[in-house]
Amino acid sequence: MIGKPVVLITGAGGEIGHGLIAHLADAGARPVITLDVNPLEPSLAKKVQREFTGSIMDKALLERMLSEFEVDTVYHLAASLSTRSEFTPVTAHQVNVEGTLNLLEFSQREAESHGRPVTFLYPSSIAAYGLPDLATKRQAGRVKEDDFNTPSTMYGCNKLYCEQLGRYYAKFYKQLAADPQSGRVDFRCVRFPGLISALTVPSGGTSDYAPEMIHAAAKGEGYACFVRPDTRIPFMAMPDGVEALLRLAAAPKAALTRTAYNLAAFNPSADEVRQEVVRAFPSAAITWQTDAKRQGIVDSWPEDVDDSAARRDWGFAPAYDFNKAFRDYLIPTIGSRYGK
Repeated sequence: MIGKPVVLITGAGGEIGHGLIAHLADAGARPVITLDVNPLEPSLAKKVQREFTGSIMDKALLERMLSEFEVDTVYHLAASLSTRSEFTPVTAHQVNVEGTLNLLEFSQREAESHGRPVTFLYPSSIAAYGLPDLATKRQAGRVKEDDFNTPSTMYGCNKLYCEQLGRYYAKFYKQLAADPQSGRVDFRCVRFPGLISALTVPSGGTSDYAPEMIHAAAKGEGYACFVRPDTRIPFMAMPDGVEALLRLAAAPKAALTRTAYNLAAFNPSADEVRQEVVRAFPSAAITWQTDAKRQGIVDSWPEDVDDSAARRDWGFAPAYDFNKAFRDYLIPTIGSRYGK
């Protein structure tokens, strides 16, 4: 079946995967194949050339894909997310690190087989940061990519290490070999802030207090926020996250000065989020009930990040600021879900 180059999306059943598949199918430039542990929704499955159901840990399955397709772009979205990773750190390492290593090695072999680099897109996270205390966080301001890389969560450790693995494959792979072998994997990473979606129900993630407020208010339920009112981290609307990956994938390699880039769009305090929700739902009953453990994790993440490199190198420009994200995207869409 090897012929026209294809795009591979792992973890394709998630919302970023949905957005990527829709865009790439509409563009029509590259057929898409997908890998996910669960079958895709039928409406999504019909947009892809081939759907593989299975795990990124299954090397035999990756071998089959290698033999059947010429992959020239990988969006590696499959991951065990932050909250779950804290409860199952060994499994998180297996999925997040060993799984990513499998995909990097797969991409290296694809590139060697077909004689051209494979572009590898990897979503990292602000969880890769670890600020030591609240005073440092408040003093740090907009944090650059290479500062405070001392994460306190398993997920953050996994993401930071995979950023370095990708850089190794891109620049130093088997550097003692007689023939240079690096550069065959064109690794490109975005370090996402908290991603807020209007289309999926929050699943208990560490930054999910913002969408949880909206969902509870739209349903007419009370909500006890698990962080302090003054808690501040960067966020981004989900459509901007999808657009960022597509834009970085399309950027000329010569323009890129880094392998991993910060992204951000707005950074409200938890109380500013509450005020926006109450503006839309005046009867919303939002209270504060700080969970010390989850608060400690959020306090280790920056108040804001410096994304000037992404803006300069490949034109990152989020469409949604705080007001537009909440008033035009999140609140109307989530409200309509519950008939509000």
